Amino acid sequence: YLSRGSKNAAAGDDDGKRQRQKQREMPAASASNGAADREHGCMPGCVPVRAKRTATVTTVTTTSARTSRHNFVRSAASGLFPGAPVFTNHESLPALPEAYSEFVSAFPQYGGLAGSADAIRDGEYRHLDRHVCLDYNGMNLFSHAQMNSSLPSTSAPAEPSAWQPPFFDIAYRSASLRSQVQQCGDGTAAASAAGGISGAVTRRITASLKIPEDEYTMVCTANRTTAFRLLAESYSFTPGGGRKKLLSVYDYESEAVGAMAQSARSRGAEVMNASFAWPSMRVHAADLRKKLLRGRRRQRGRGLFVFPLVSRMTGARYPYLWMSAAAEQGWHVALDACALGAKDLDTLGLSLLRPDFIVCNFFKVFGENPSGFAGLFVKKASVGALERSAVARSIGIVSIVPARRWSLRDDYSTDLEHSLTFPKAADPPTADDVDTTCSFSGPLSATATGRRTDEAENGDTPEICEVDRRPSEERMLEVECRGLDHADALGLIAIGNRLRCISNWLVVAMQKLRHPHPEHGGGKQLVRVYGPRVKFERGPSLAFNVYDWKGEKVAPALVQKLADRQGISLTCGFLRNIWFTDKYEADRSAVLEQASDGGGEAGIHVVNASLGFLSNFEDAYKLWAFVAKFLDADFVEKERWRYTALNQKTVEV
Repeated sequence: YLSRGSKNAAAGDDDGKRQRQKQREMPAASASNGAADREHGCMPGCVPVRAKRTATVTTVTTTSARTSRHNFVRSAASGLFPGAPVFTNHESLPALPEAYSEFVSAFPQYGGLAGSADAIRDGEYRHLDRHVCLDYNGMNLFSHAQMNSSLPSTSAPAEPSAWQPPFFDIAYRSASLRSQVQQCGDGTAAASAAGGISGAVTRRITASLKIPEDEYTMVCTANRTTAFRLLAESYSFTPGGGRKKLLSVYDYESEAVGAMAQSARSRGAEVMNASFAWPSMRVHAADLRKKLLRGRRRQRGRGLFVFPLVSRMTGARYPYLWMSAAAEQGWHVALDACALGAKDLDTLGLSLLRPDFIVCNFFKVFGENPSGFAGLFVKKASVGALERSAVARSIGIVSIVPARRWSLRDDYSTDLEHSLTFPKAADPPTADDVDTTCSFSGPLSATATGRRTDEAENGDTPEICEVDRRPSEERMLEVECRGLDHADALGLIAIGNRLRCISNWLVVAMQKLRHPHPEHGGGKQLVRVYGPRVKFERGPSLAFNVYDWKGEKVAPALVQKLADRQGISLTCGFLRNIWFTDKYEADRSAVLEQASDGGGEAGIHVVNASLGFLSNFEDAYKLWAFVAKFLDADFVEKERWRYTALNQKTVEV
């Protein structure tokens, strides 16, 4: 072919030379287009393939996102406190307006997000201005103004038939998790419950969390610990004589996870924990991958994989891919969504990855007594992994029932009996099903509980039903949960960006505090932050400890008590499952300590601050100003003297 077409080939070479010369004379834009064509492997003048063009656009988008994250970290690291490298005195801190001005300059995206959130906070959560609530973790159903209906509200005036607190009661039931899921999945029972208050609350919660009702069934439990223990007692850890495993991913000591592990261990399961690399507290990927592959893959699964997505204590976020990897290896995945933000379940990852179980907790409102309930969502396709358990019947499944109030004509009255109508349940609860009843705002009397149970046993129509109403005339009840409404109004992006800016500012501000006593050329740091530092993906929680000028740690419980006197609520935690590489092996003996009970695995006692979706910059500033007071070497002694002078009982820590 070459010998036969040599002349044509030579002519082609001449044409190619002329074409290349022509390209050199074209404008810069045409030259760049030609370069792009050659990168696609095309001849000059050829139209690139559509797939290639799409790949180029995707690369540009990814690069833009990476650049945006890099710019955010750079702004947080270098744009905050440019004129003051460190602060050695709490009186030298900038005033709140000055600090806020620098904050907005470093994070200009925060300014556009503050207006709507602050308006909601000022109108419905005014109690947050009196006390800084950094110990709240969960999703609030109701706003403070809704819980106290006499307070002014930015919402529209309530109709006469609208809810008035207390909104509903919690009735404890004696039922297994499997039977409860199957009962909720029954068409007749589900249709009967859908028109009642339980169905209304369930619909409102699932709609806010974007959990599909056709795939999941929600079972209410007394609290988060109850939900975890109920799942452990109901999960089939030993099918056909085989031994399954419980694998959890937590960098701190959790009461709920501890109860779950104890129940699983008593039922013959092998309990394993993921480890976290010091000092970043990231998941030790090689160790977790090895544990996911450990043992043979059974037909009904390797076991239960409990995954939180974000650390409640340190704010470290974990990739969604761990859930996907666990599911591919035959694990049943339980997602702990209790530490997630108000709208974090809206993310694309969870819309693609459907865990077998999801645990959420719902409280009344920030800063209030956290009486509420937890929600255990069970995937209908995974109900086969559950088994009936006699122990699980007494753990704490609850039902949401209409609230009752005291009246002059009898011991109690139905809150909604004059406004709303509920259909009669297909299978009224018996005495064995309902153990005790407590109100969402307080306990009920035994008389009220007994009377309702007697009516159900005698087949009488409960007070909450209207006997003259025909089924065709029944209407679906709609509930108003303004706490969920506010989270829905702000949305995932606004809430995430808002908390990202505040939490990273707080990390930088804490690291700027140093003791004035020079040693080895500089003062010692006042605060040590555990987990991620300045990071785009960090969660809204911060784990830290305060150290005095001698380098000795101030007891976290003492920091918590002193903060409470300053109107700031904090929590304490215990970091555990820490893995040290050879590089940091020398830090092991210096940082690890025994747990408070004197037994178990060594870890680190820390102070924790968690930001809610309505936390603002002023909350973070007040915490920073309080911690800066420890720069005064006599601050603790002054507080103890002041506490004693006020005739208060001194509590030794």
